[in-house]
Amino acid sequence: MSRDAVRTICERFPGATLEHSFGPDHDVWKIGGKMFASIGAMNDGVSLKCVDAETAAFLIDLKIARPAPYLKRGGWVQIQWEAFDPSEAAMRLRQSYDVVRGTLPKKVQAALPDT
Repeated sequence: MSRDAVRTICERFPGATLEHSFGPDHDVWKIGGKMFASIGAMNDGVSLKCVDAETAAFLIDLKIARPAPYLKRGGWVQIQWEAFDPSEAAMRLRQSYDVVRGTLPKKVQAALPDT
């Protein structure tokens, strides 16, 4: 898995935008202004939001992920590139997108393209 592979997956999500909120080497994927995936300047993996804190803890326990730097609460994890199977990556990124999109105010959700 790589930064380019994450870009290929995330750019297909309706309404997803790529920003560089924390500098040119830090990719931040957002939906409706809220982050659902992030790749830092260290480029050692992708941070994403899990469906719930239990799933995040499960992935951490299995050593598939670690607590996401700077996002230690709310079900955020960082999955290292070498632990990321491409098909699982697409599924986890889509789940993160869906979870964050689902937390947006109804008015914001209504203004987004259909999924």
